[in-house]
Amino acid sequence: MSTVHVVADPRHAALLGAPVRQRILEALAEPGSATTVAKTLGLTRQSVAYHVRQLEEHGYVELVREEARRGCLERIVRRTAQYLVASPEMFGAQGFEPRKMKDKFSSAYLVAVASRMAREVGEAQAAADKTGKRLPTLSVDVELRLASPQSREAFAEELLDTIAKLAAKYNDTKAPDGRTYRLVVGAHPIRPPRRPS
Repeated sequence: MSTVHVVADPRHAALLGAPVRQRILEALAEPGSATTVAKTLGLTRQSVAYHVRQLEEHGYVELVREEARRGCLERIVRRTAQYLVASPEMFGAQGFEPRKMKDKFSSAYLVAVASRMAREVGEAQAAADKTGKRLPTLSVDVELRLASPQSREAFAEELLDTIAKLAAKYNDTKAPDGRTYRLVVGAHPIRPPRRPS
């Protein structure tokens, strides 16, 4: 099973958006048949078999093996990827594209960058899965409380200055065996956790 499947075809929105198909995909994290999934979900075998065929036809479910049972061949299938990621192309012309946005400090730009990153990392992970290699990535997730707008601005300036210095130090456009990485840094306010009542 691949780690990530990037969903780029807008026609697959309805296919994957149906709650019954989402439940079937969850059940097929482990190999199963239409019969075993139907029992788990409390559905008819015919209904599950129909949805499994639709998911298999579009590449979201794959055949693992066939087993002879009661004079029939029972198809054992599983989902093809652990995670599904929606590509910006999924939404056609309405999809976010960072290079088309003028306000680089807007929340829309941050969402567009995050969307592009999800697509690029998902595609790179799918390619790595096919070759059996590990995808080298780096991520940091930190929460910090800034005392004032002035401290937020000072933090942002120091962070950007530090990143610019590191990029200048390590960037080597002439390295023949080098690999290009995209570095994304974003910050956004978060809601405080709810206190128990």
